[in-house]
Amino acid sequence: MNAKRHILITGGAGFIGSHVVRRFVRKYAEYEIVNLDLLTYAGNLANLRDVEHEPNYCFVRGDIGDIELVRSILREHRIDGIIHLAAESHVDRSIRDPFLFARTNVLGTLTLLQAARESWDGAPAGERRFHHVSTDEVYGALTKDEEAFCETTRYNPHSPYSASKAASDHFVRAYHDTYGLPVVLTNCSNNYGPFQFPEKLIPLCIHNICTNKPLPIYGRGENVRDWLHVEDHAEAIDEVFHRGRDGESYNIGGINEWKNIDVVKLLVRLVDEELGRAPGSSEKLITYVTDRAGHDLRYAINAEKLHNELGWSPKHSFESGLRDTVRWYLANEQWMTDVASGAYERYYAEMYGGEI
Repeated sequence: MNAKRHILITGGAGFIGSHVVRRFVRKYAEYEIVNLDLLTYAGNLANLRDVEHEPNYCFVRGDIGDIELVRSILREHRIDGIIHLAAESHVDRSIRDPFLFARTNVLGTLTLLQAARESWDGAPAGERRFHHVSTDEVYGALTKDEEAFCETTRYNPHSPYSASKAASDHFVRAYHDTYGLPVVLTNCSNNYGPFQFPEKLIPLCIHNICTNKPLPIYGRGENVRDWLHVEDHAEAIDEVFHRGRDGESYNIGGINEWKNIDVVKLLVRLVDEELGRAPGSSEKLITYVTDRAGHDLRYAINAEKLHNELGWSPKHSFESGLRDTVRWYLANEQWMTDVASGAYERYYAEMYGGEI
């Protein structure tokens, strides 16, 4: 039996965050799980309908940059653990509005760190933990033949998004080294799976194949990414939060590199099969567009440290995981329709007041 804990999960209504919330609520009935989310465009409480009435779950709508709100949550809920996932994460949006990414990803993280430091001052060692969830994009780009990123790879961010995440990582380490705040960090590769907002490659392509819309591919689709199923990521976060060494970083990867164009062609085959179309008939929708500014060629994660220390390895193979993901989106057409239309945003605006 696990001891009673009071855990704040930030960004828990988002894609990855909702899977982490669901895992913790269901697996640790003796924990209190508080989900803090501002419900911006990527936050959707429909992602958590299956756990929203559980007695160990509480939702708070709010901004991680509001230090008085964060202080009150830590005090009133006696928070002894924070899993910080709230972030702006879409590279294209960061190119259009880098200040938003600095405010949320850097200043928001700093606010949480400072509130945790104040709240946990004097607490016995080992009874508190701040888990910061970051990205492999902080490491920059790899050439075709370079070895995968490891935890000691030098930071070299190339986009406003990755720069903001790199800065937040540095603040987390600084609070550990300067103030003794108990922290762990994880840097993950590209996630896929249910509930992902359809601005990202995989859900966008599934939606567009279904609706016979163009499949926009940057450049020639030669960029390589390491793909990780979101449920494998949630399991890794669970392991690192509970058993990771204080002050350490752990890379989380799918050990699964694919060119973007090959991912899209596999999606075409899977969706066509599920819809009863002629195999590959939707490849005609592939449309090559001007490459994104600062588009990194390749990311790859070396997750040996996590495997060797904590025994974690991904459980989902890519093709079976992708097929399950396609089937989920096809079976949850209303979720996709509400997201694509913005209906869920209007609903939250009415529920909570003000604009989302």
